[in-house]
Amino acid sequence: MGSHGIRDRVAIIGMGCTPFKEHWDRGTDDLLVDAAGETFASAGLSKGDIDAYWFGTAQSAMSGVPLAAALKLENKPVSRVENFCATGSEALRQACYAVASGAYDTAMAIGVEKVKDSGFQGLNAFPIPNDGTNRTLTAAAMFSLVLPAYAEKYGVDPDVLRRTVARIASKNHANGAHNPRAQFRREMDVDAICAMPSVAGRLSVMDCAGVADGSAAAIVCRAEDAHRYTDKPLYVKALSFVAGNGSGLLDPSYDYTTFRECEAAASDAYAQAGITDPRRELAMAEVHDCFTPTELVLMEDLGFSARGEGWRDVEAGVFDLAGDLPVNPGGGLKSFGHPAGGASGLGVLLGAWPQRGGGAPEARRITTADRGLALTHNLGGYPGEMVSFVGIFGNALG
Repeated sequence: MGSHGIRDRVAIIGMGCTPFKEHWDRGTDDLLVDAAGETFASAGLSKGDIDAYWFGTAQSAMSGVPLAAALKLENKPVSRVENFCATGSEALRQACYAVASGAYDTAMAIGVEKVKDSGFQGLNAFPIPNDGTNRTLTAAAMFSLVLPAYAEKYGVDPDVLRRTVARIASKNHANGAHNPRAQFRREMDVDAICAMPSVAGRLSVMDCAGVADGSAAAIVCRAEDAHRYTDKPLYVKALSFVAGNGSGLLDPSYDYTTFRECEAAASDAYAQAGITDPRRELAMAEVHDCFTPTELVLMEDLGFSARGEGWRDVEAGVFDLAGDLPVNPGGGLKSFGHPAGGASGLGVLLGAWPQRGGGAPEARRITTADRGLALTHNLGGYPGEMVSFVGIFGNALG
């Protein structure tokens, strides 16, 4: 790939987020105001101090006007972006590149989705007009195909694998139980998850991330200016984005045990950040666990586990909060919530924000913080037709 990266040229200096949940009493404007207000306060800035805004939403607004109206911005550039469920990450990526280019000193990336009022439940695709020949499988159905493919390819007993992915859900619920902004703050054991009714293949409803309303935001500036605003910035080490060409949907031999776009984005991000052994060099990762088999495959695509060994590492507790490489200490989409589109990518980053400098509350604190690097991952689409973002962020320059 041809990206050169912007390593150590941009820093995140403030973040804010609403709870991710069903906000029956809040509108899109309210959510944007709440998330932006907390973010401004986090960096000690006001809306007028921000030079430009990148506004991510896939389903809840069009153009930059809704953000400008909600925040009462005066003569500020607002760019609305969309990239499936990776929309929030796309807003962050573009804001960072704008600051790195020298075009702006400060920028805000902010995302929002307000979808629960419409009855959107996440199993169906975004309603885009088409000629009627598009696939009709739900997202859950598409991702459920991972389990039988993985079991067959690597010789894993399907019943064992079923409990392995249930353990992923249980882990993320245990982490999210300590996240005050999480949509689902109840721990769930493996037996209870496996006993739930199936919604697709062997996936139960508890293998699926819940769709939520919510907003999240981040302010970025030049790295050399970061300590003017905070004593705990997060420095951007890598930002990688890959869009697949959709050919997997046409390939009868498509391999459901890997998401090629995620693997490619990770490879590029590691090259930008100078990482050669992610499992040993990263302190933590927040990944896009839209369905439990997704997280299993990502452990291998992101280089945390060898091919065919991810399920063993899950069972061994490698990715638990106290494990060798904590994954989704904030609860992941499964527990934290999934405002599908605009807010999820920034919410994923918010899982890393409290961990910087080892400052997370004790119940959420990772034991690997001294490594100083966090990975965030976001995807959108379906197996065979996907976009993927991988970002790497650090506590220090160099």
